[in-house]
Amino acid sequence: ITPRQRAMLDFAMKVCLHSDEIEDADFAMLQTHGFNDEDAWDIAAITAFFGLSNRMASFSNMLPNPEFYLLGRVPRQK
Repeated sequence: ITPRQRAMLDFAMKVCLHSDEIEDADFAMLQTHGFNDEDAWDIAAITAFFGLSNRMASFSNMLPNPEFYLLGRVPRQK
């Protein structure tokens, strides 16, 4: 992966695991890779929503509907 992608993923992991430790230096690090404040918000929002939705699905033992579950798992009919 590129250094820019790595910076994005490092920020996302910090949001996921240590969101209470996010500081100005984290935003500055993103900016050195071309991300702005709106990009940081998007990265954090997607990370947080992914965590929430997956935890809700896990605790409730929610299963995807058959169409969604099979997406990408079986070849499409032509």
